[in-house]
Amino acid sequence: MPALRARNLSRFYGNHRAVEGLNLDLHPGEVLGLLGPNGAGKSTTMQMLTGNLAPSTGSVEICGVDLIENPVGAKTHLGYLPEIPPLYRELTVSEYLYLAARLHRVPKSSLDAAVKQALLHCGLEEVAKRLVGNLSKGYQQRLGIAQAIVHTPSVIILDEPTAGLDPLQIRDIRTLIEELGHTHSIVLSTHILAEAEALCSQLLILHQGRAVFSGSMEALCSERESSSLEEIFVRLTRQENPA
Repeated sequence: MPALRARNLSRFYGNHRAVEGLNLDLHPGEVLGLLGPNGAGKSTTMQMLTGNLAPSTGSVEICGVDLIENPVGAKTHLGYLPEIPPLYRELTVSEYLYLAARLHRVPKSSLDAAVKQALLHCGLEEVAKRLVGNLSKGYQQRLGIAQAIVHTPSVIILDEPTAGLDPLQIRDIRTLIEELGHTHSIVLSTHILAEAEALCSQLLILHQGRAVFSGSMEALCSERESSSLEEIFVRLTRQENPA
């Protein structure tokens, strides 16, 4: 059973089509790259997949739980890092993660272990007692990922997790995502094609609200012979009327 499934997912604003007829299946251990130019529908798609925006049509299931019919139950299996991490600057790193764990309904008996594991997994042990507001951008991104995994969800959705980072910080975050991808199902929205190529086993490329490619990285590259991902992306997203 897919960890994340979407069927006929659409969102309309009056006559404007933000997303139409989107289908996807994401299994455990897969990393899906969500790609597309600005205005392609990526943000709308992520908002629907995380339950922050109701679709006009279609359904989303997380670990078999319908996100619309049972949002609380479905979101217990979901971790989300928005483009701007939801951080509280006046808390310490540990305090913030305890808060996130409680919000994710981690049992009291498991709070200490959950926070310790998130700190360890994201390389935050040495800054656990520091104020969030005093952290570097790279550590704040690590903390954003830590709050998304503190309740050990099956599905993790990351929106531009390396935006605004320096090259060393980008490398560290990519390594962390690669490690998480071995045990979780991950949706990664990014404008950096090299990042998608390095981390993703699956791709969903959007253009004008519709999918112009959905499948494995291997299948995309084999279909397009020796073209680079950048060349393929430009070719697909320059179509005026995608099928």
